[in-house]
Amino acid sequence: MNIKSSSQLVAEALKEIKTISTNEAFQIVESNNCNLIDIRDIRELEKEGRVESSHHIPRGMLEFWLDPNSPYFKEGKLDQNKEMVLFCAGGMRSALAAKSLKEMGFEKVSHIDGGFGAIKQSKFKIV
Repeated sequence: MNIKSSSQLVAEALKEIKTISTNEAFQIVESNNCNLIDIRDIRELEKEGRVESSHHIPRGMLEFWLDPNSPYFKEGKLDQNKEMVLFCAGGMRSALAAKSLKEMGFEKVSHIDGGFGAIKQSKFKIV
């Protein structure tokens, strides 16, 4: 059995997805051209705080909440026409999640390099 490592999966995902800096993400959010999606676990948000203008969608529910045919679809939660900008704690889960959304057919998808760790050092407001 040849099992790929998680780091191998992330490396493959990074070749296929768009990675943006916190500054690029801040500009897109400020111009109201994206859905800023925090895919961290709820316990991470409670412990570390959250980005003021972000939507929380736990990683385990992302595909289900964004699939209009899923019983878990969150109607009206996000603007499906805007870019989906994902982040997690450090950028690994969001890379995999961005790849998954691209595979679902979302064309405007990116993730933030460095995740919440980098976001805390940027212009974003943490609440």
